[in-house]
Amino acid sequence: MADLNALAVFAKVIEAGSFSEAARRLKMPISTVSRRVAELEDQLGVRLIERSTRNLRLTELGAEVLEHAIRSAELSEAVESIVSNRLADVSGTLRLSAMPSVSDTLLTPLVTAFQASYPEVRVQILVTERMVELIADGIDLAFRLGPLKDSCLVARRILTYRHRLVASPSYLKDREPPRKPQDLLNHRLLTFSYWKPENSWTFVHKDGRDKEALTFQPHLAMNDFAGLAPALAAGAGIGDLPPVVQPSLIDDGRLVEVMPDWRFRTYDLSLVHVANRHLSKPCRLFKEFAVQMSPTLFPNLPT
Repeated sequence: MADLNALAVFAKVIEAGSFSEAARRLKMPISTVSRRVAELEDQLGVRLIERSTRNLRLTELGAEVLEHAIRSAELSEAVESIVSNRLADVSGTLRLSAMPSVSDTLLTPLVTAFQASYPEVRVQILVTERMVELIADGIDLAFRLGPLKDSCLVARRILTYRHRLVASPSYLKDREPPRKPQDLLNHRLLTFSYWKPENSWTFVHKDGRDKEALTFQPHLAMNDFAGLAPALAAGAGIGDLPPVVQPSLIDDGRLVEVMPDWRFRTYDLSLVHVANRHLSKPCRLFKEFAVQMSPTLFPNLPT
């Protein structure tokens, strides 16, 4: 059976009068258009087009095939129109929950892009550090970091990453950089925390064998990574930061990784929903949309 996509490309070449113009209309490389037509000819075992430097001329068989190719192209456009119209009918309200650390760099781009594709879907978002109760709080999908503790939930992983220990070049300029975890006790330490006098970090060496825990009293503790990030960039000290929080600070060199041989554990960021519960169409579509788009927002996550 002939490839319907190749038939549509063949029809577009004849309609456009050249491979280059067909490529422009199809928004494809010329090489792809030429290859698809050549593959169609190989598949059918006949020559469809006589090529010259000035123009294209259909062979006798090519003219007959063109009639079917035009109908195939029209059929393809009709199917795309049906699907497009069906997607445009997607409506309803989607209720999401997420932690503050992903609200601006991950959640906002996802939701705005999703609503651009499905403009009739309304989205309500609860941003909170607390572990929400999906049914009690009326949440369809929640962003969760780490393994699930509730067997009634189903998780779909969207990203995998580890926090990095970072500091600004200005902070490190006149100080001895730490080489091992215990060296950190000689520095000003910043961390995410809820009113705890002491905090701890657990490090694993990049060789995967050595492990070391560090207990310390932070110079600055805050339950918001978005607030810790500018403090670290301003030279307030050394602290841990998720790579999804203001990644431009690392990209621009305003923050650098400290003690890179010693690393934090890796976590999965997932979208979770209640098991054995009907998912609305907006919910199902957003879940798949997030799985596809999230890695493009953070292509070089540390793991």
